[in-house]
Amino acid sequence: MPSYNHAPFVEAAVRSVMEQKGADFELLAIDDGSTDESPKILQRLSEELGFYFLSRKNKGLVPTLNELAGVAKGKYICTLASDDIMPCGRLEMQVRYMEEHPEVPVCFGQVKRIFPNGELEEKPWDRYTRNILSVSFEDLFLFKKEIHGCSEFIRRSAFDSVGGYSQKFKIEDYPLWLALSSKYGDLPIIQNVVCHYRIHADEKNMHKQIEFIHNQFLEIIAEYKSHKLYRKSLQCLKSGWFSCLAYNNKKEAFLRLPDFFSFSWVFFRRFPKLFIPKCFLKY
Repeated sequence: MPSYNHAPFVEAAVRSVMEQKGADFELLAIDDGSTDESPKILQRLSEELGFYFLSRKNKGLVPTLNELAGVAKGKYICTLASDDIMPCGRLEMQVRYMEEHPEVPVCFGQVKRIFPNGELEEKPWDRYTRNILSVSFEDLFLFKKEIHGCSEFIRRSAFDSVGGYSQKFKIEDYPLWLALSSKYGDLPIIQNVVCHYRIHADEKNMHKQIEFIHNQFLEIIAEYKSHKLYRKSLQCLKSGWFSCLAYNNKKEAFLRLPDFFSFSWVFFRRFPKLFIPKCFLKY
């Protein structure tokens, strides 16, 4: 559990892990330089519940995750953000699946959102993996299907075989999924809900980070420049980037058309969004 400025939520996150049954596990938590009360809360909980806890200066998410993996002694690695909730039985379900499928490097599951008012949605979030049994390298590389990182359950030996979370990028999960699917093949998704993912009120402004996110993705897919699907992946990424801008900022999307344009179906099917009012579009 990497922790950063989630004081109102971190205790519930920790207790949701420590209440898991049916599987042997250890909880490891590092506070990555929080400026709120998170370190004090985690210190108190670690003394009460007996889990590993370290508080230190900020290094960033990827270094923190790799540091945690370096401390971990288990056969499997599972991450949980310090504001999310682990539903009862998650570890038991995913351990059982991985034990029954020893060839699988990682499995994912379903996700439910916790909205800013604290309400948990009734059905799994259909943007991610719902009714999808697996994802391939092609699915991920061409952005056909999305996986939510909060649902991961990774075999430690496979994690180590691809070098863990890549230190080249600030986005932790997508490079790892590409590396694992490239090496091991399709990655399975179980139909059980394995994480309650917290949505914050300011996440409606996530589009402000679009430039950073897509620049990161450009660098990530560039690692596979020699792959036969690289050109198509680049077209899909740029058309998706254009689509986000056409929804949030039509003027900027128009001015940056030369950056995004390609003679491809993936671009032309999104181009009309530039002229459709935002109120008629799905984000």
